Amino acid sequence: MVNVALIAHDKKKLDLVMFVKEWKNVFSQCKLYATKTTGSVLKDKVGLEIQTFESGPLGGDLQIGALAVSGKIDFVLFLRDPLTAQPHEPDVSAVLRICDVHNIPLATNLATAEALVLEIEKKFTNK
Repeated sequence: MVNVALIAHDKKKLDLVMFVKEWKNVFSQCKLYATKTTGSVLKDKVGLEIQTFESGPLGGDLQIGALAVSGKIDFVLFLRDPLTAQPHEPDVSAVLRICDVHNIPLATNLATAEALVLEIEKKFTNK
């Protein structure tokens, strides 16, 4: 099972929903984790099973980071809004740092997210 974390800042949630809808056949084969608001929107709009944590500003980013540290996350899609200041920016930076330290593939924009999903898709077709 491939474990994927899905996180999106408020102005990027619609982008993530559309992306996950487009790649639903791949994501439906994964164990999905998300912060609370992002996960709720994805469950409602896409209909996938997603384990959710707190919202990002309430510690959800850090909860997902803890999963990454413990080796329970294989890929992270974190669509960030680079033009809006985030009150929990230190938590955002911590997740990015954890991915770098633990060599976890991380996408912060749609172009890189597509590259990661193509890699995930290969994992299912190379069985």
